[in-house]
Amino acid sequence: MALVLLTDRLWLKDFGMTDIFMNWLLLVTVFGVAVVSPGPDLVMAIRNSLQSRRAGLFTALGFGLAVLLHVTYTIAGLAAVIAKSILLFSILKYAGAAYLFYVGIKALRSRGMNADEAEMQAASPRAPMTDLMAVRSGFITNLFNPKATMFFLALFSQIIHPEYSIAIQAAFGITCSLMVIGWFSIVSIVLNTPKIRAKFMRASKWIDRTCGAFFLALGVRLALTKAAA
Repeated sequence: MALVLLTDRLWLKDFGMTDIFMNWLLLVTVFGVAVVSPGPDLVMAIRNSLQSRRAGLFTALGFGLAVLLHVTYTIAGLAAVIAKSILLFSILKYAGAAYLFYVGIKALRSRGMNADEAEMQAASPRAPMTDLMAVRSGFITNLFNPKATMFFLALFSQIIHPEYSIAIQAAFGITCSLMVIGWFSIVSIVLNTPKIRAKFMRASKWIDRTCGAFFLALGVRLALTKAAA
């Protein structure tokens, strides 16, 4: 119900601080679910964190830098599409909804992360990791994740209105980057403890399924949302 009430306000013609804050709150909620959902970034974070806590923290920085790049080209491309054609924007919106349905159904069927596979990657012998190597590994892992582009297109087509100022759009993007850095910094610190890491792996199936239900609901809402005239 809260999600419905929030998304009902996404396409208002006049944007006050309340509307902007509510959309920002929606961004934090939806993106927060995506960030904590197990995936390639988590595997890389665990792998590098086992080298050292410092390597894990710099890997988190690499994730955050990649997110900034995703956000930048997504907002720029989305604004161009909207300015050019409402029809193209509608196509983009339904493509985003279809993608959310896809990842939602896939997540509902998830059996969780393969802890053995993650451990094998973590245990493979490697040379000591420098700060630059850690940043680069995080950046590349997130940047070339094909799910990231479609996720941001689906998310921002609901939340980032083209009439928002550059400063507001930048603030939304920086929020996503800081959330990624913050979460994976926590992962780096906490998951250095083997018992905690094992419990997280075991719970990953239910984390995935909860996220799947959330993404399905969001996909339905996106498909029913009307753009401003």
